[in-house]
Amino acid sequence: MCGIVAIHGDPDSAMGRRMLARLAHRGPDGTGELRCGNSWLGHQRLAIVDVRHGGQPLVGRGYGLIVNGEIYNHLSLRDGFTSAFATGSDSEVVLHLYAESGTTRFQDLEGMFAFAIAGPGDAFCAARDRVGIKPLYWATTTDAVIFASELKAFDAEVRALVRPFPPGHYWTPEEGLVRYAAIPAAAPSDVAEEGYYIQRIADVLTRSTEKQMMGDVPVGVLLSGGLDSSIVAAIAARWCSARGTRLPTFAVGLEGSPDLAAARTVAEYLDTDHHESSFTAADVIAAVPKVITAVEQYDPALIHSSVANFLLAEYVARHVKVVLTGEGADELFAGYRYMRAMSTPDELHEELVRSVTTLHSLNLQRCDRTTMAHGLEARVPFLETEMIELGLSIPAAMKLTSDGQTEKRLLRRAFAHWLPPSIAWRKKEQFGDGSGVSAILRRASPTLIDDREFAARDLEAPPMRNKEEYAYYKLWAEQFGGVNSTATLDFSMTT
Repeated sequence: MCGIVAIHGDPDSAMGRRMLARLAHRGPDGTGELRCGNSWLGHQRLAIVDVRHGGQPLVGRGYGLIVNGEIYNHLSLRDGFTSAFATGSDSEVVLHLYAESGTTRFQDLEGMFAFAIAGPGDAFCAARDRVGIKPLYWATTTDAVIFASELKAFDAEVRALVRPFPPGHYWTPEEGLVRYAAIPAAAPSDVAEEGYYIQRIADVLTRSTEKQMMGDVPVGVLLSGGLDSSIVAAIAARWCSARGTRLPTFAVGLEGSPDLAAARTVAEYLDTDHHESSFTAADVIAAVPKVITAVEQYDPALIHSSVANFLLAEYVARHVKVVLTGEGADELFAGYRYMRAMSTPDELHEELVRSVTTLHSLNLQRCDRTTMAHGLEARVPFLETEMIELGLSIPAAMKLTSDGQTEKRLLRRAFAHWLPPSIAWRKKEQFGDGSGVSAILRRASPTLIDDREFAARDLEAPPMRNKEEYAYYKLWAEQFGGVNSTATLDFSMTT
C-alpha cells in the first residue's frame, strides 16, 4: 500500500515532489521518483511484499511503474511469463503484463490497485481496480494530465479541476478513458435452495480471506465484534493456527461500549492475540478536524464511522502494517437498516447493485483514508471479484427482511458454527454507534453552530441538513475550498 503521483505531458518534477510530500503518510518506508519519456512518476512506499527489494518506481522491460495496492494473484500470473523477474514484489507482475500484452489483460489482475506506467516518448497508462478499493484522482491542465492517490496531494490552484478516476478504467494518451472491467452484477441466479448458497458463501469467502493473508509482514484484523469482522477474524484465525501463529485482532471504543465487549467475546472464542484501546469524549472531539482532512468528506454519517476508524487505525499502526476488515458485506447481503423497507426482490437487487458500485466514493474512501492516514493497509475480503459475483447472484428474495427475517441470514448461517451464538446473531450496529462515537458527536455538534449562524449560512454552500453537517462542511471547506469562509471551529473547546 502506498501513495502515488504521476504527471504526463509536460511534467513539472517540482510540482510532483510537492504532491508526493503531501502523501508521506501513505508510505513512510521510502520515497522514489522517475522521469520516463514525457512522464514523471513518484511513489511513497509502505513495505509489505518483498520488503527489501520492492522499492518503487519499478523499472524493467523498457517501462517504469508505480502501484498503490496489492495484486493477490501475482504468483499465478508470474507462471505465464518467460522473462525473469527482478524482485518478489507483487507489483512487478503488472510491469510484465503490460510489456507483453498492453492493456488487454488488465482484467486478469485480482486485487486492489491504482497504478501508472510510463515508457519512452508518449507511452503512458494509468488504471484503477474494478471496484475502486484503492483511490485515484486526476486533473487535466493546459500542460499535463496529473494523477494522485488523494485530493489533498494536488496544488491548491489545481484542485478545482480534480475528479475521481473511475473504477475499472484505464487511460492512455492514444485511447483516452476506456473501461476494461465492470463489477459482476448480472441478474440473480434461479437456484432456489438456500443450502447451496450457504455452502458457496462459506467456500468463497474463506478462499478470498486466505488469499488476502498474503505478505511478508504480519496481518491482523479490525474486530468490531459485529458479524462481518468476526467472520473474517474466524477465517484468518484458522489460517494462522494452521501455521502455528495467533491472529492479531484489534478493537477500540469508549470504555464499556458494546463493540469492545463483543470484540472481547470473539477474541476469547477464537483465541486471538487481542489488543484493545478505549478513548474518551475529548479524544473523539479532537480527532474530528483530522478526520475531515483525512477522508476529504463532510457527510455526518461518514464522519461518525470515520472517527472510530481513525482512532482504531492510529492504535493498530503501532502493532501491524496490514489488517483485514469486514467492508462490503452489508452491500452484498442487505445488512443496512433502510433496506428492511424494501419489499420486492427486484427493488432490493437494484439497490444492492447501486450500493456496491458506489462504494468507492463512500465506505471504501473512509476505509482507505482513515487507515492510510497512519500508514496502515486495509484489505477487504468481501470485495474480491469472486465474492461480489456470488453475493449479487444470490436471489434477492433470500435477502429480504421485510417479512421479519433477520438481515444477512445466509451469511450468518454459513458461519454460525465458527462463532459464539451471541455474535453470529448479533444485530447490525454502525461502527460509530457501537463504538460510542456517534452519541458524543451528536451531543457536541449543536454547540458549534448557533441558530443565527445556521440560518445565515453561506449561500454558496450545498444544502445542509442540520448544524452538525454545516460544522463539518466548514472544516472541509477550509481544506478543500467551496465556501468563502476563514472561520475555524474550535472543536477542542467542546466536551
